[in-house]
Amino acid sequence: MPRRMVKRMTRLLLVGLALCLSPFAAAAATLDTIAARGAVRIGYIADQAPFSSGRPGAEPVGYAIDLCGRIADEIEHQFPQLRRDYVEMTLANGFDAVRNEEIDLLCGSITVNLNRRETVDFSQPIFLTGASALLRKDSPDYLQTLFLDGPAVHAVSERVATNVIGMRANTTTAAALREALAIQESKTRLADFATHEDGLKALEDRKIDAYIADQVLLISLAKRARDPSALEVGDRMFTHEPYAIALRRDDADFRLLADRALTDFYLSDDFLPLLESYFGTEAPMLHTQIIMQHVP
Repeated sequence: MPRRMVKRMTRLLLVGLALCLSPFAAAAATLDTIAARGAVRIGYIADQAPFSSGRPGAEPVGYAIDLCGRIADEIEHQFPQLRRDYVEMTLANGFDAVRNEEIDLLCGSITVNLNRRETVDFSQPIFLTGASALLRKDSPDYLQTLFLDGPAVHAVSERVATNVIGMRANTTTAAALREALAIQESKTRLADFATHEDGLKALEDRKIDAYIADQVLLISLAKRARDPSALEVGDRMFTHEPYAIALRRDDADFRLLADRALTDFYLSDDFLPLLESYFGTEAPMLHTQIIMQHVP
């Protein structure tokens, strides 16, 4: 065989080997992994009602869980009798679990941003919201002015402000708030909480003056308070938070399957009733927003 042909074949073999070992090739077989396992592994975050919530001994529930179920239905068309394994995750470890193929979908109130897209990919949007504040009705006036459209509700007896704002750790909201405070002089301190429920308790116990999170989560959180009438959810939002389902990077076929399943559901007669079951009177507006953002 001529030397030139040998070199060419060697080069082609090396290129082929490099492709086989590349992250693209390794991550492009989500459906193959699911088929070999006999199950789709659905990761969820347990304290993000109404998007995802769970309790011991029961399958998780929530709006995002239902949408992940629609994607699982689509996978099941290819692999009948597929199991659905639900795996509780946290924001701190969920994205790495997707990247490392420990789970196939990560479901919850998961905000899409460029930093997270360095680790995972995302489906088309499933919800649109923004960050605001949960306040006591006797929270300091400056916070009520910041977050409420109406006039501040003055407390019957003024209390000393703690100048502490709470937020859940490892969220995009927390990152945005830290960045905002870093560029200005402020006496306000920030406190991280492991769960939204911990933040709510601290607000009720007057250890913090406000709790910051996405508005839709705060609405649900306030309903679970000891005295919901003592709290108020801010009208004003200071971030843009598009939610989506986290998927493995570099697997266009799997993302296409997920997006197709979501689009089919968005355009069905079942989608609006699902929104109504979780979001009540806000459902028609949310339906319009999501339809306007969906991939046709």
